[in-house]
Amino acid sequence: MAGMNETPKGERLHIAFFGKRNAGKSSLVNAFTGQSLSIVSEVKGTTTDPVYKAMELLPIGPVMIIDTPGIDDEGDLGKLRIEKAMQVLHKTDFAIIVADAALPLGEEELTLLQSAKEKKIPYLIAYSKSDLPHPPIAEQENFVLTSAKTGKGIHELKERVAKMAGTSSSLRKIVADLLAPGDTAILVIPIDKAAPKGRLILPQQQTIRDILESGASAMVCRDTELEATLQKLSTPPRMVITDSQVFATVSKIVPESIPLTSFSILMARYKGDLPLVTAGASTVSALKNGDKILIAEGCTHHRQCEDIGTVKIPGLLRKKLGIEPDFRFVSGTEFPDDLSSYRLVIHCGGCTLTEREMQHRLEICTEAGVPVTNYGILLAHLNGILKRSVELFPTVASLL
Repeated sequence: MAGMNETPKGERLHIAFFGKRNAGKSSLVNAFTGQSLSIVSEVKGTTTDPVYKAMELLPIGPVMIIDTPGIDDEGDLGKLRIEKAMQVLHKTDFAIIVADAALPLGEEELTLLQSAKEKKIPYLIAYSKSDLPHPPIAEQENFVLTSAKTGKGIHELKERVAKMAGTSSSLRKIVADLLAPGDTAILVIPIDKAAPKGRLILPQQQTIRDILESGASAMVCRDTELEATLQKLSTPPRMVITDSQVFATVSKIVPESIPLTSFSILMARYKGDLPLVTAGASTVSALKNGDKILIAEGCTHHRQCEDIGTVKIPGLLRKKLGIEPDFRFVSGTEFPDDLSSYRLVIHCGGCTLTEREMQHRLEICTEAGVPVTNYGILLAHLNGILKRSVELFPTVASLL
């Protein structure tokens, strides 16, 4: 399958180029990537949607380059394009603000700079078209003079981005910090109608890789073979990690002496806020008929008849609580800015989202005062095994 060996989008450092129309942004993106990634034209507003390009930027490694629509676009359609550009800021790990060297920074660029500072996003101002006559640039710490036409400043821009972005990169681990060399972790992966043909889903792939990097061993089995797998081991595993959908079944099989958690819970710690989403599950019992619940997924996929987000979780909530909430669903890049009408947000593990994008969504929930939880946490709570499922994280377990 094409792309199976590529670094997932959510694990790449996202470097986004922002600027006014005709500031030379797309030309600079093409020079930066060494490819004709973006269409270049003298016509304002040529870039109408964010354009993504995966590449390697040494010494950082895999990155995602994003070209965005002009932040000074006009009209109703232009407003939508600006919104798309600003949405990219929520997932940006490093911002390059492209400005015409012949012009002073405008209101739009200054606003963008302020947003980057408030969100603590590292940034550089890339003054473009510096091969043409222009007034002297006032000395600033975070700027580079560039020219896509002559190549001036392109190497320096790459070097500075790599240095500045590299120092801000996260040292997060999915599970490796909980394992020692020689440990064994059992991963329970059911193969049902929702399982993709011929491959494992992203959180499962990432967890296996993280286990191997720790020097531990990963044993993979279905829930139907779990009991036999445990019996074959002469030494109990360090932990069992299960797909959330078979939490209840797996919990009955795994002895209490062996720590049990789920891929979704590990992803909540990896990219989100495990204490926050754990606390969010405790509010479920207060839900009433007609309460609006948002179920959000970071990816888009073809829904199967037993889809966890649209079928299994709503069905289990109805069964356990005896109520009929008003479920709403979003997926992919769509996530409401206004959550004031919701009583609860239930989010997937966010494996396809960047850490910054996941954090942004949690911030929206917190600012709106709306409890938020995730698939694995909620399923563990509804099955009465939440405390056991977070035993690996004593600080979180102490909250229950």
